[in-house]
Amino acid sequence: MKDLKFEQEGTLSRLEVADRLAALAEALRSGGTAELDLGSGKLTLRVPDELTSEFEVEVGDGHIELEIELKWPTTRTTRTTPSTRTAPTPPPAPAAAAPRRPAAATKKTAARGRKS
Repeated sequence: MKDLKFEQEGTLSRLEVADRLAALAEALRSGGTAELDLGSGKLTLRVPDELTSEFEVEVGDGHIELEIELKWPTTRTTRTTPSTRTAPTPPPAPAAAAPRRPAAATKKTAARGRKS
C-alpha cells in the first residue's frame, strides 16, 4: 500500500506544461526541495542528490505518450563520491596445479608403447 499517492490529469497549454516542467527542473537543479503547484495547493518534496529516472515514449492509436518518472527513497541516504568508493577485493584465485605423474610410470608407459 502506498503511503501517499496524488494524480492529476487535465488539459494544459504547451506553455503551461513548459512552466511546470521548468519549475520542476529549477527545483531539481537547486537541490533540497521541489515545490509543485497543483492548482488547488502546493506539494513540497525533499529531493536527494541522486535519483532514478525513466523516460518512456509510446506511439500508437493516433497518440504520442511521453512519461517521465523520477524515483528516490523516502529515507535519507548518504552519498559516496567516486573518490571514496572502493571496489570489492576479489578472492585470490586458487593455484591451478596440474596433476603430475611420477617419472618412472611415464617411462614404463613409453617403453610398453615401443614394444608393441
